[in-house]
Amino acid sequence: MLNWNNLIKFATHGNPTPPKRVEKTAKEWELELTPEEFYVTRQHGTERAHSSEMCNLFEAGKYACKCCKTPLFDATTKFQSGTGWPSFTQPIAIENVAYHKDTSYGMIRIECICNICDAHLGHVFPDGPEPSGLRYCINALSLEKIKE
Repeated sequence: MLNWNNLIKFATHGNPTPPKRVEKTAKEWELELTPEEFYVTRQHGTERAHSSEMCNLFEAGKYACKCCKTPLFDATTKFQSGTGWPSFTQPIAIENVAYHKDTSYGMIRIECICNICDAHLGHVFPDGPEPSGLRYCINALSLEKIKE
């Protein structure tokens, strides 16, 4: 199970090796995604808080990267954070998510991106529930629900 120290180490010293890579040009991504999805995933944007019903969706299943369809999070790790974005405590596989230090907006945060296609997902914080203490605060536009 990942904890905050693991994520700081990844952001500082390098991320796990991804199992595969999906690389496309910005134009190719732009043709596949809606303008809002492109802004969030490819330009590191953020959707408005509480703009998606996904925050209140707690049925079984997995959540995949909107861009490359790689499964990233399982519904069993999803929780109601009250922040306005879907929140999770752990990724499905350590090697599917990468972490980078983000110093934008005058603060230091840990950005999480898809390690397969470099899609911006959101940020992770050390204020989640036990046992990991992590809160992956993810843009719903970065995710696609996969029903089981």
